[in-house]
Amino acid sequence: MDNITGRLGGGGTTGGNTGTKRTVYPEAREALDRMKFEVATQLGVNLKDGYNGDLKARDAGSVGGIMVRRMIEQVERQMSGK
Repeated sequence: MDNITGRLGGGGTTGGNTGTKRTVYPEAREALDRMKFEVATQLGVNLKDGYNGDLKARDAGSVGGIMVRRMIEQVERQMSGK
């Protein structure tokens, strides 16, 4: 059973596409990468193209968390018509 949707089958946190670079809109990949590097630079995280397995989980989580926060703010602005 999927932990997120409660449905039978894969996905969620139990397997499926976990950890893949699947993007619903492939044309958004470049913009997401730009945002990732911008956030990392602002936080002083040494992010580089390619492998970043040497990053601390805390640093990677900080970058991802701020990216999510910015994307939520953008959607809220769009939904409110501002």
